[in-house]
Formats: sequence, structure tokens, C-alpha cells
Amino acid sequence: MLFLRSLLFNTAFYLNMIVHMIVLLPYFLLPRKMAWTIIKNWSRSSVWLHRVLAGTKFEITGVENIPPGPCIIAPKHQSFWDTFAFLPHIEDPLYILKRELMLIPLFGWYLKKMGMIAIDRGSGSKALRQAVTQGREKMKEGRQLIIYPEGTRRPPGAEPAYKYGIVELYNRLGLPVVPVAHVAGLYWPRRKFLRFPGTIHARFLPAIPPGLGKDEFMARLIGETEAACDELLVKAAEADNPPPLPPTAVERLRELRDPARA
Repeated sequence: MLFLRSLLFNTAFYLNMIVHMIVLLPYFLLPRKMAWTIIKNWSRSSVWLHRVLAGTKFEITGVENIPPGPCIIAPKHQSFWDTFAFLPHIEDPLYILKRELMLIPLFGWYLKKMGMIAIDRGSGSKALRQAVTQGREKMKEGRQLIIYPEGTRRPPGAEPAYKYGIVELYNRLGLPVVPVAHVAGLYWPRRKFLRFPGTIHARFLPAIPPGLGKDEFMARLIGETEAACDELLVKAAEADNPPPLPPTAVERLRELRDPARA
């Protein structure tokens, strides 16, 4: 049954994406902010399919912590789920993403239309300078910059691996940063076919104000994000119908229950 429900959802999810991209192509004639209505509707329909076909609900709290106007939003990155599920809650999102995504037919057109920042990940400091320069210009439009501090998807409970880029963006843009904690990777695992039932809990945390020193900012970002993720991990593990836990999550739960192991 789990395999069948996962098959149905995965098929419906990608068909839903393709249909939105093809049928709604005329939206390119709309101004960017109006066009977001189409993208956010796709996000809502996707999480609806996730609930109906895979039995995976979601609960997102703390949206009131997103300040008005420009800011940086820094979610954990564990799953494809966290790339789209937050969109309806963010006024005018701006993603920093790898340049190769812009080359995908249809999908890349949408990214360009929405004014995303495409960088060459392999160019190191040049990519960071590009992100800062373009980010500063686009933030004048009041947008919310979304960046995944760890850069790539990591399994729930894994050792934190935050990159320095988020520190430079925080320092140079002078904006508040809203951490986002979740354990979506338990229900929609990276590089896995199965989608597990249950409830994905995600939380927008209070904004870290601008102006902190680099070390203090990084310590707060990691400390507050990981503490909230630990809380959500324990909650998921103690649910009536918990999802299967990857080894990283099992080990992290052992550390939380026996601090001497940490």
C-alpha cells in the first residue's frame, strides 16, 4: 500500500507541475508579482495531493515571525518539499539557485520570469559576490531572499554543516534572518521514492536582527535552528505512527536522550 500511494502521489505531483507550466504559460504576460499567484497555487495543490494521495499532512507555524519588507529566510534543506511548501506564506520570494536549473525547458523559463538569482556554484567567491550584488539590487523591491544555509539536502539528525555564504549575505545586506526548522526529510526523504504518511511540522523562528558580529550571528543561526529541529525530530519519533528513521536521526535521538553521548 505504501508503494502504491507513493507511486500515485509521485505521478500526480509531476503531472501537476507539467500541467501548470504548460496550461498557464500565458501568465508570462502578467507582471511578476501577479504571476506569483500561479506558482503559489501550484504549491497549494501539491501539498493537497501529498495529503490526499500519500497521507502526509503538514503544519507550518510562526509565519508571523516573517518581518514586513525585505529579509532573508533560511530554511533547513532536507527534501524537495521544503523548496515549494513555504511559497504561499512568503510575499515575494527570491531564490539563489544553481545556474543549470535555468537551462531546463519550461521550468527554467519560470525561474527567469520570477527574477531568481542563478549562480555558478563552482566559481567560489565570484558566485558569492554575484549573489550579494544581485541580491542587494532585487531586495530594493521588498523581496524575501531564501537561502539554504547548508547548501545541499542533508538527512534529518545529521551533523550541522552550515556554509559561510549565509554569514556574508547577512553581513553585507544588513537584513534580518528568519531561520526555518522542520524535519520534512523523514516523510519525503532525499533521493528516495517512498513518501511516508504522518504530519510534517515546520516552524518559522523569530528573526535574528541585523548588525550582529559574524561569529555571534552564525552561533545563533545554528543554535536556534538545530534546537528547534531537535524538538520536531523528537515529536515526529514519538507520534502515534512515526515514519522510519534514518541512521542519522536514530543517532541524534540517542544523543538527545543521553547527553553524555553528544
